[in-house]
Amino acid sequence: MIYLLISICISSFLFVVFKLFDVFKINTLQAIIVNYFVASSLGFGLSGISVSFSDIPNQSWFLGAFLMGLLFIAVFNLMALTSQKNGLSVASVSSKMSVVIPIVFGVWIYNESVGVVKIIGIILALVAVYLTSAKENKEKFQKGSLLFPILLFIGSGFIDGGLKYLETKYVPEGGVPVFSATIFGFAFVFGLIYLVFQSIKGGFKFQFKNVLGGILLGIPNYFSIVYLLKALSTEGLESSTLFTLNNVGVVVLTTLFGLLLFKEKLIIRNWIGVVLAVISILLVGGFLAV
Repeated sequence: MIYLLISICISSFLFVVFKLFDVFKINTLQAIIVNYFVASSLGFGLSGISVSFSDIPNQSWFLGAFLMGLLFIAVFNLMALTSQKNGLSVASVSSKMSVVIPIVFGVWIYNESVGVVKIIGIILALVAVYLTSAKENKEKFQKGSLLFPILLFIGSGFIDGGLKYLETKYVPEGGVPVFSATIFGFAFVFGLIYLVFQSIKGGFKFQFKNVLGGILLGIPNYFSIVYLLKALSTEGLESSTLFTLNNVGVVVLTTLFGLLLFKEKLIIRNWIGVVLAVISILLVGGFLAV
């Protein structure tokens, strides 16, 4: 459980970093690409394993890491497109509600337990995520852009579900650091390719502060994935439970960070969402019965 708590804290801090990007006018795309390079370098440097890069393609998880790297950068761009086409609230809810996909994976593929209490907890968690993300100002919803929220929902969910599947089926004991570093490495390469195309179109403007922002993001981003993967390998902790606790925990802690650090205002729905989130954590975690 300690790995899950660490992952929640670090993942929540990432949102603080993104908020600082907005404050200091850092180019998010460039910082994200640098972040993947930093995270990949950390993974290979701190793994404690002598890695031959020529051996990595022979690993059983190599193709999965390739696809996950592509998903990482693709989902980021989907998040940007959804924010532009449908508004920030829609993007936030589409991303966070995707927790239902790894939950279904856990119950269907791994035959994880599902009872009345857990079902109630999961439903409350989904409601809590929506209410906590809801904003007072209603952004215009464009029906023609419904494709982007749907793809964001699916992509975010498949990232969580894919990490669990690969960690369970293909990643050997002690192989998490190299596996996660390889995913970040592929995400960096795909992001770099995207940046090259952007520069050809004339939309590239380099600023050194974007590199600094990427470094600030890359360090916690690496450890958030490592500790999430470690939590997934915890004995007796089902993935359907873990992803619910992780997602709701991040929502609650991020909300508190916004309240305390950036003086963001919460409306009644947000507070109701926070309360429901806590109740859902207690239910799914088995700390409360109904």
